[in-house]
Amino acid sequence: MNSLSKPSTPLGGVKRGLIKSLSALIKERILVLDGAMGTMIQSYGLQEGDFRGERFAHVPGLMKGNNDLLCLTRPDVVADIHRRYLEAGADIIETNSFNAQRISMEDYGMQGICREINLEAARIARQLADEYTAKNPQKRRFVAGS
Repeated sequence: MNSLSKPSTPLGGVKRGLIKSLSALIKERILVLDGAMGTMIQSYGLQEGDFRGERFAHVPGLMKGNNDLLCLTRPDVVADIHRRYLEAGADIIETNSFNAQRISMEDYGMQGICREINLEAARIARQLADEYTAKNPQKRRFVAGS
């Protein structure tokens, strides 16, 4: 049996259920996706130290502009942005991980922490989506990887 013919896992069932939920909702109404994470981050006026935090204080090179790194150094900012989009009515929020892959992170010498950034970005977004779904169970909130 090759990898393409493996039986589906329980996660596959979750994925199918999610797709069915989204498909049903799309037939009922327009779903709202959040907006530009980078633009929102810029509105906070963050400085180099915000991007570095304590953990990356001594890493060489400029980190300002490495927005995905904020998932590790300023998760409060990322969560606040998600919260603002959810308050505005977003049904789907995207993870703050648009550049959290080796090629982009190599510009900052941070290619070794891509997995950690992606996991934290997903955790933050999922936590906020679940929080808002719990506040209003009739309006399920979703997370999309960016």
